[in-house]
Amino acid sequence: MQHMLTRSLDRAATTFILVVAGCGILIPLSNLLLPTGSFFQVPTYLVALWGKYVCYAVLALSIDLIWGYCGILSLGHGAFFALGGYAMGMYLMRQIGSRGVYGNPVLPDFMVFLNYPRLPWYWNGFDMFWFAAIMVVLVPGLLAFCFGWFAFRSRVTGVYLSIITQAMTYALLLGFFRNDFGFGGNNGLTDFKDIWGFNVQAEGTRCALFALSCVTLILAFVICRAVVTSKLGKVLIAIRDAESRTRFIGYRVESYKLFVFTLSACMAGVAGALYVPQVGIINPSEFAPGNSIEAVIWVAVGGRGTLVGAAIGAIAVNYAKTFFTSGPLAPYWLFMLGALFILVTLLLPKGIVGTFNDWWLPLRAKRVTAASVSAASEDAVSEPKMAE
Repeated sequence: MQHMLTRSLDRAATTFILVVAGCGILIPLSNLLLPTGSFFQVPTYLVALWGKYVCYAVLALSIDLIWGYCGILSLGHGAFFALGGYAMGMYLMRQIGSRGVYGNPVLPDFMVFLNYPRLPWYWNGFDMFWFAAIMVVLVPGLLAFCFGWFAFRSRVTGVYLSIITQAMTYALLLGFFRNDFGFGGNNGLTDFKDIWGFNVQAEGTRCALFALSCVTLILAFVICRAVVTSKLGKVLIAIRDAESRTRFIGYRVESYKLFVFTLSACMAGVAGALYVPQVGIINPSEFAPGNSIEAVIWVAVGGRGTLVGAAIGAIAVNYAKTFFTSGPLAPYWLFMLGALFILVTLLLPKGIVGTFNDWWLPLRAKRVTAASVSAASEDAVSEPKMAE
């Protein structure tokens, strides 16, 4: 394990982890310890906003793992994100108890309003956090496993697989919109009160959720780095670059793709579970295919196949979205997002981090070579001459 971590965490990866850890410590401390109005004090609403960005970064990592390293372009990864969010939302709804509008200790308010006679069977167990935590990972993972089993065994690849994933998330969107589906219909799940017995709106709770999101981002990043720097990662890259050749030399391509697709879905589900208590609502709009496409744009902007770039792209694009949608440019945000994707594809095909690496690594190699030559000359070491 120690050798695996040493091999997977290079200087850039270590720097990224330290930056995320620093943000996870300093931002909550700034919010809780500094007085209101101080220049360095981070308001509570910004803590929740940046927590949402961190959850998006985890989602972007899960997409980059399958798209950047295995060549699986999923346009429905928002479905796994939303399923994890709904699992956490069900737990939070069960924690409301008799404090709801209708005062029913068992049924959530929307079920009382829709005249549900009893709690649906699939809501049982969500009053316990450990059960909800298992469902956060199990439900998206099981759906991804079943979907991938049929898709990869049928050798569906490329644009056809992308279309099928988009159809899957759209089908879930239509299902969760129905009132008789048992998940709140169009309004979804909201009006959360407590999480782990703490007020979900309290400053301390929001800071703790932000710190937990940063820890999750670090763990997700370490897992992805461990995968892509291992022998498994080399096989995934081979599948991405030449799937038929990889299959011909004896590798079971379907098994590798199924494993990494399921792992990616579980990561997306955890991101959705952390997203819901910080945002305060989960509804069927999270299943919208546009959300999944937007997540792919984050990865493309940051740098496909870099992991760090995926996280940076998610934070940068969503910060730009928050900035531009709060002013007079709000109606034109989608046009700006489309233009950004086109410009990045044409001018920066490897994204921000990928382009930077292409510029920096050769320059760094030249500097190392020049330093070696200079050191050799200072030590009076010269190349041996051929015998005459």
